[in-house]
Amino acid sequence: VKALCLEVDGRTLSILARQGSGSACRSIYGGFVEWQKGEKADGSDSYAVPILGEDDWNLSILSCLVESKQKKISSREGMKRTVTTSPFYKAWMETVEKDLAAAKSAIAARDFSLLGRVLEANALKMHATTISADPPFLYWQSATLDVMQEVALLRERGIEAYFTIDAGPNVKVLCERKDEETVYNALAAVPSVREVLVCHPGPGIQYGPF
Repeated sequence: VKALCLEVDGRTLSILARQGSGSACRSIYGGFVEWQKGEKADGSDSYAVPILGEDDWNLSILSCLVESKQKKISSREGMKRTVTTSPFYKAWMETVEKDLAAAKSAIAARDFSLLGRVLEANALKMHATTISADPPFLYWQSATLDVMQEVALLRERGIEAYFTIDAGPNVKVLCERKDEETVYNALAAVPSVREVLVCHPGPGIQYGPF
């Protein structure tokens, strides 16, 4: 858009980005963003909406790299298989709206415990659909389980941390900024973890000089 010298608003940019990658539509804005699923066949009402600024809640996401190879089953292929064959897919979809509402309430109230429980439970439900697909498949590796178990141990020690896993083996761990160093050290000490990247809510899209 910039190269073509076009002037468009954030919503239009989000719609354009979504056509290349669904996740990309949220990256137009900074902070906490919701992707509106939309209902129209042309996709004109499916775009991202900012709900909380980047400086409004000091959370940390620690991205645990356990594998960097290309996945044997792509996200697109995996989702297609679960939609058509998993008996758990419908049940997962029936909980999505409830989980989204709970997550938005947690963000609005800065309720970290609620947000963590929702994102962790939703991720587990999503992966249950891959295990129950036909033929079944699993993105997790043994290292994935190692990180999940370490997060459980942190909570047993009274340190709130929650994991989420997208369509792959790597794990993202959410914690409050005050616990970031403790959680980082614990995750970095897991032998099967190759690298831990520390991330924070960031700004929206930015243009460099041309």
